[in-house]
Amino acid sequence: MAQLLPHTTQSLCSDLRALGVTSGDVVLLHSSMRSLGFAVGGTQAIVHALLEAVGPGGTVVVPTHTSDNCDPVDWHNPPVPEQWWPVIRDEAPGFDKDRTPSRWMGAIAETVRTWPGALRSDHPRPSFAAVGVHAADITGVHPLDDVLGDRSPLGAVHRYDGKVLLLGCGHDSNTSLHLAEWRQESPPRGINGSSIRQADGTGRWTTWTDVMEDEADFERLGAAFEATVGLSTGPVGNATARLMSQRVPVDFATTWLAANRPSVVT
Repeated sequence: MAQLLPHTTQSLCSDLRALGVTSGDVVLLHSSMRSLGFAVGGTQAIVHALLEAVGPGGTVVVPTHTSDNCDPVDWHNPPVPEQWWPVIRDEAPGFDKDRTPSRWMGAIAETVRTWPGALRSDHPRPSFAAVGVHAADITGVHPLDDVLGDRSPLGAVHRYDGKVLLLGCGHDSNTSLHLAEWRQESPPRGINGSSIRQADGTGRWTTWTDVMEDEADFERLGAAFEATVGLSTGPVGNATARLMSQRVPVDFATTWLAANRPSVVT
């Protein structure tokens, strides 16, 4: 059914408040622009609505990942010839938090990244951007070897008792569930690599060892969470939105993963 009137900043803000977003909230957003329907002003209006909903004391956080900045040996969709691998490692311009666009995170996240006053963490793979009073604290520390752990922006959102907003998308997009992977007793670890831009403008290939994230069972995990614990659901524009305190699904997922993923023998 076609919407009777186009969505606006004010109507979207009203939807967000009805869902449970309140002034002062720290909100980690995952979104699908297409699911919202027509909004007057597009992504600009949507970001305005989010910032109005959290107010001057709140903060909006988005993933600005650059998952393509990885070792070409792992590229499968599509793969590249092996003789290209050293060229890619040596000649990539390198991640720069001010220049490098996010990849596959959606138009809303990219709008937040470029918003006046936005700050971005400096991890070359799963960076986050934030706008609001806590943006500097949330994005200021992001160790190479704690990609999605407690020392990352995800951990900072957890410390602020932030909320996760899934706007037209499911738990397979819920990055916070990775925090539960990092909290497992013996999670599998592997070597990662990315190019990082240096002060002289060249890229430098850098490697580190960290937990190997795996979201293959996140939809099943999310369904179990919703059936067992529940969350706030409702419309935001044309989209079905899910809102939850980040701590609740992370705590649930920490226990669920320990029980439902096979132990790793080292």
